Amino acid sequence: MNEQLERIYSNYQGKQEELIPILQRVQETFGYLPEGAIASIARFARVPEANVYAVATFYAQFRFSPIGRNHIMVCRGTSCQVRGAPRILESLEKRIGVREGETSKDLEYSVETVACIGACGLSPCIMVNKKVEAKLSPRKIAELFPAKQAAE
Repeated sequence: MNEQLERIYSNYQGKQEELIPILQRVQETFGYLPEGAIASIARFARVPEANVYAVATFYAQFRFSPIGRNHIMVCRGTSCQVRGAPRILESLEKRIGVREGETSKDLEYSVETVACIGACGLSPCIMVNKKVEAKLSPRKIAELFPAKQAAE
């Protein structure tokens, strides 16, 4: 990890105002912000670790644990909510065995809810990686995630 961090740091001067771009590059490299990276970033940017955590926890884009190969975002926007997002989330959690906010042990799936994915006319919907799955029902969730692919 240290070598990768050093490569990232080589593009910066170690200033406090570079904190967000550094965090973005670290997350891009590792898929999340590893615990050991936080202390290293703090030393490089010459800020207290608490400041790094404050910035990383303030912005929703940053994660402290890896996401699954299939990252599922369940839309909870008004249109999706009215058209059954809670039922879709429940079906999904049961089908793949991963609860909202969690990642499967095998890193196959991660599930999160989001305020809106911007596909209101297709509600209720989810996004799997970068693909929108629209007009969902529990039956369609079963088709999208066949039992043989479901996490144990």
